[in-house]
Amino acid sequence: MAKPPELVWLDNLTPKSTRFDDTYYTRENGLDETRYVFIDGNRLPERWLNGQSVTIGELGFGTGLNFLATWQAWHDTLNDCTMSQGTNAPSLTYISFEKYPLDQESLAKALSPWPDLAELANKLVEEWKPNSEGWLKFDFNSVALHLYIGDAADGIKTIPSSIDAWFLDGFNPKTNPELWSETLMQSVYDASNPEATLASYTAAGWVRRNLQSAGFSIAKRKGFGHKRDMITGSR
Repeated sequence: MAKPPELVWLDNLTPKSTRFDDTYYTRENGLDETRYVFIDGNRLPERWLNGQSVTIGELGFGTGLNFLATWQAWHDTLNDCTMSQGTNAPSLTYISFEKYPLDQESLAKALSPWPDLAELANKLVEEWKPNSEGWLKFDFNSVALHLYIGDAADGIKTIPSSIDAWFLDGFNPKTNPELWSETLMQSVYDASNPEATLASYTAAGWVRRNLQSAGFSIAKRKGFGHKRDMITGSR
């Protein structure tokens, strides 16, 4: 059986994990932060415009907000450009890990603040049945979501594809150090394609050092909103 999250709602709107004492997304604007940190931080629109099919890996699926924002950005990017004749439109493969999945009702509630994601969110919620540990696959035409329910350190050993871009989005490293450990960061590196990129909202020194020790080149950039720093990196 999948392990349930320990969840409370701030202002009856923002989900917070009491296990990790951290919100699932920033209360100011989680969607804008996702776009800034992960989508722009990994230069995804630029890569899609170049016809590159990108396989994304994520530590911490949470509410699925990152997945839906990426799906929307991928869709909008393809709609805004004309692919060269004979060039196939790039597909999107999204591989994520979640130890404590939300139930269907909580998932729908957590995604309700963003009406522009509603159509995609409804598709995800309709298929959402993470009842047992292991790999699940969701097919949405040219978008494939592979979700591992359980410990990321176990799931990454059987990852279905190597990764082009990582979203490192676990809860606060202070309260959830397992998802930022040196061992797991090495597994992230080993599961990455050459020239893979990464982005994360945290710039904690020991997280950077773990990533560098694994083999990534890491750089700091301005964080979202009031946050001072975030990181990007490459293999």
